Amino acid sequence: MNMWQDRFDTEGYVYGIEPNEFVKQYYKVFKGSKKIGAFAEGEGRNAVFLSMRGFMLTAFDFAQSGLSKTKKLASENHVHVATRLTDLIHNETPIEEFNGAVMIFGHFPKKYQKLIFDKVVKSVTPSGMIMMELYSEEQLHYQTGGPKDIDLLYNPQDVLEWCSDYKIKHFYVGEVVRNEGTLHTGLAHVIQFIIQK
Repeated sequence: MNMWQDRFDTEGYVYGIEPNEFVKQYYKVFKGSKKIGAFAEGEGRNAVFLSMRGFMLTAFDFAQSGLSKTKKLASENHVHVATRLTDLIHNETPIEEFNGAVMIFGHFPKKYQKLIFDKVVKSVTPSGMIMMELYSEEQLHYQTGGPKDIDLLYNPQDVLEWCSDYKIKHFYVGEVVRNEGTLHTGLAHVIQFIIQK
């Protein structure tokens, strides 16, 4: 059993059922897209939100407990979200299957972060949009959520460099307020971007 399987194996939704504010604010960048992949999607709040707005969603996560809650949340909201149990580090991931992709707070060791970024980008067709919000290394000083290990946080310069091969529509590093369930509570330090492949 992995840490995420254990974390999501609860009655309630650890990160709540409302979408991430960045997704909520900017989801219209996916206008014209049909299929969206939601990576490291956890309990499904963002995938369900997007599905309710007419997109076809596939949620990827390493925890079956999270995917089961995704299915439950989708059913309660009368939408369908396909789910795939996937270890994003070691498993094969789709190539140009989606018109857009989203990943919110995907926590991976630094040596794998670029690999995950590349896999998410490769899953999207040319001209598709990719949206991510990640905790920056500065989040260690905020204590309002996210890993307590700098190896699982993101360096803004690294992320900007990864994005530089694509059309950057939005890039932000700084403070936001995130109140998502019991584990994201208050002022946080994030990296946000939207790129076009």
